[in-house]
Amino acid sequence: MNVEHEVTLLVEEIKRLGTVDDSGHHQVTFGELFHDDRCANIFEALVGTLRAAKRKKIVTYDGELLLQGVHDNVAIKLLQN
Repeated sequence: MNVEHEVTLLVEEIKRLGTVDDSGHHQVTFGELFHDDRCANIFEALVGTLRAAKRKKIVTYDGELLLQGVHDNVAIKLLQN
């Protein structure tokens, strides 16, 4: 799979799993994405896809590298609709 396609799938999954915050952006925690069965089947490297989406300014979150367990409560915010 190419990165562009995986980022597009990531946007869809954030919309599916997330909630809309006060500013109208979809938001989901890393733990929700990481532990979701559908996401586990789609993304071979979820962290890599998140980093690519962050570099393209499609999502934002605190930190550079998210680790399962330690960063489960980190909010991932979708910057575009």
